[in-house]
Formats: sequence, structure tokens, C-alpha cells
Amino acid sequence: MSLTLRDATLADLAAITEIYRESVLNGVATYEITPPSEAEMRTRFETIIGYGYPYMVAVDGNGSIAGYAYASGFRTRTAYRFLVEDSIYLSPDARGKGAGKALLAELVRRCTELGFRQMVAVIGGAHPASIAVHRAAGFQHQGTMKATGFKHGHWLDTAIMQLALGEGETSDPPEDVYPDSLYRG
Repeated sequence: MSLTLRDATLADLAAITEIYRESVLNGVATYEITPPSEAEMRTRFETIIGYGYPYMVAVDGNGSIAGYAYASGFRTRTAYRFLVEDSIYLSPDARGKGAGKALLAELVRRCTELGFRQMVAVIGGAHPASIAVHRAAGFQHQGTMKATGFKHGHWLDTAIMQLALGEGETSDPPEDVYPDSLYRG
């Protein structure tokens, strides 16, 4: 699959909303049950980019959005400020064709350049394809939380995977890299 990766824009939100809608209704990557509106997706998008996190899309050879990915804060306590969580969603036609791998590699690269030290993947449904994409990118399995979500009539497990970015834990991070406005106490 021929792909171009670029920063997401407001003009992409209709496609992003539809990709996420399909994932909410038919998948287990997200534990949301009701798809959010495009207005809600805009609020989420603006919040993520407003804090300086990367948010990108993969565009296929026909100019269609094949998928999107972003990084966001894992938790809002200040000590977590060097840890990001990745999120990747693909259109059904793009699955299994390298779009997820390309988006994840670029997300890792951008977050490393921004100075983050760890990335975590919280994989809903412990989905084997998502685990495989993360494992191929160097993520290590940290554990599985059993029966954490109930969707589509059955209990779902959540897999946790982690990747050290840049210097990881080998040195202290600079204290002035990220604004404290996202974090509390």
C-alpha cells in the first residue's frame, strides 16, 4: 500500500471520525460503546495538538485517509510527563497492509524527537494484530489485565506494552521540556 504520512488537520476530521466510528461499533481497540460526534472528535483533536502532541494521518494513493495515529498523555500527574500513550486507528481497507506499522514508526520517531522517554500501548481486547505491530516496533509486553472491558457481549482483556524512547531511563530528563498545564500535582 502506497502511503503518505502527514500532520492531521481539521479538514481530516470527517474521515477520522468515520474511521473511529467503525472501530467503536465493530472493534475492540476502543472501549467506547457509542461513537462520538465529529464535534467531539474536533474537541479531542484540538486538545491533543494544543498540548503539542503529534497527531497524523496516513493517506493512501487515492488520497483517502487510510488511518490516523496520535500520542497523548498517559496520566495527568506531573511525574508522568515524559511518558506518552499511542493510539492508532485504521480504516477496514487499510488493515494488514502496513499502515499501522508506518504510523507507529513515525509516531515513535516524533515522540523521541520531542524528548519523551517512554511510550505505552494500552491495547483493548488484547488484539493480536495490534500486539504484533507493537512487538515489531520493539515494544515489550508488560502485562495483561483480564476482563477489563465488556463489549460485543463478552469480556475483553487489555494488554499493556512499552517502548523506551531516546535515552529512556538512562539519564534524567530536562525539567523544562513540557508545560505543566496538562499535569496536576
